[in-house]
Formats: sequence, structure tokens, C-alpha cells
Amino acid sequence: MIEKNVVTDFCSQVSEPEIGSGTYVHPLAAVIGNVILGRNIMVSPTAAVRGDEGQPLFVGDDSNIQDGVVIHALETELNGEPVSKNLYEVDGRSYAAYVGCRVSLAHQVQIHGPAVVLDDTFVGMKSLVFKSFVGKKCVIEPGAIIMGVTVEDGRYVPAGSIIRSQEEADALPKITDDYPFKDMNKGVVHVNTALARQYLASHKG
Repeated sequence: MIEKNVVTDFCSQVSEPEIGSGTYVHPLAAVIGNVILGRNIMVSPTAAVRGDEGQPLFVGDDSNIQDGVVIHALETELNGEPVSKNLYEVDGRSYAAYVGCRVSLAHQVQIHGPAVVLDDTFVGMKSLVFKSFVGKKCVIEPGAIIMGVTVEDGRYVPAGSIIRSQEEADALPKITDDYPFKDMNKGVVHVNTALARQYLASHKG
């Protein structure tokens, strides 16, 4: 389902999602409102990308939004005035939630803005990123909670961790050559971009 948002006192304009070429949104997924999806993205069944409260929501090229993923955000305006505390700036533009290129959001992940996840990062199953900025080439292992922190590039978050202070975030281990999940994201991106391509092709036939 792809549809416009409704007007409220925290969302004064109606927006229609922008869907890039090569991106497949499964009929059982929901993409609503001020959402920008790049190219070659797989949006799997039961995913919800809902830009009707905090907005805009952005997902970059070659990323994947797997089954049960939720991307949503706290309100970014109220009565026509911006709520700046609920926005992050990336490359000179403000976003309620920003997901970069070649990012994998595995099953049942929640990216709740204000939040940023930069390029080539893997977010494992049932993890939550909220009020946080996650850098490039990170791995968030399954079941992690990240709240109110900045995670530097090239770090990993062990499965089940709860990271709620900047001291904890700064102490996260760096990804090294012997880290077992170092290259996993590349395979996940390959699988999902191929799925998007082939599902689109099958619907054209």
C-alpha cells in the first residue's frame, strides 16, 4: 500500500511517497506520506514506513526494509512550527529519520526518529534505534537497543545490548578483520536488491 498522509496539527501538508526506480514495495507493506525511497530497495511484507507524523523519512539506494520493519518518527512540526529537537541534519537537509545507502534493516527492526543510520550498516533482527545517530559500516547485532547516543563508524553493538549513554557508545568494539559478521551486510544487500529486481520483473510479465 502506497498512499498520501492526512493533514493534522503536526503535519500541515499532504505528501505522496517518492519511490525510486527499481524499488519494490510489497502489496502487504505500507509506505505513507512524506517518504523518500531511493532506487533498488526491497520493501518486504508487513513493513511500515510511515511519514505522517515526523517527516521526511528517507531511505537510500540499494537498502532493504525487511518483514515487520517499522520506520516512523516523533512529530517534526506543531501548528506549523518546526520541532527542531526531533530532526537530524544529513548533507545539509533535515530528516526525521534517515537511512543511508546499502543499509539492511532486518526483520522487525524499529528505526524511530529522530534517528540516522548511515551507509553500509547492518541492523539486526528486533533491534531499536531511537534518538540516535549510527555511523557508516556498523553492525547492530540482533535484539540491541540504541537510545540517545552517537555510534561511530565501524563499530558493532553486541546482541541484546542496551546502549543508553554516550560512554557506553564510545566503548563499543571496533569491527576488525576477524569479526565474524564483518562482511555479512554485502550478502544481505545482494539478496534483497536481486529480490526487488525479480519481483518487479514478475509483475511486469
